[in-house]
Amino acid sequence: MMWNYVQFPDETQIAYSDVREDGTVRIDIERPRDWGFDSARCIMPAYQWSGIDGFSDQEIEEFDAFLRNNAPLIFELAECPPEERWEVA
Repeated sequence: MMWNYVQFPDETQIAYSDVREDGTVRIDIERPRDWGFDSARCIMPAYQWSGIDGFSDQEIEEFDAFLRNNAPLIFELAECPPEERWEVA
């Protein structure tokens, strides 16, 4: 299950998973475009990026910095019981 973390003014959406068995959290980033979505995935805490489609290298660098700055809160939320979070539709 993915949980909403933030939506930016350009409608870029960042969502996170629960903490997985291996201690990682999956981050999905999407931004609507005319024919679908720009998308990228990051596995934290290793910050391994994959599935990048439509985002520039600079945008990925900015997302990486954002995730590193927000990692403590993201991990705290990812460890919360589900009833304390909002589900992504």
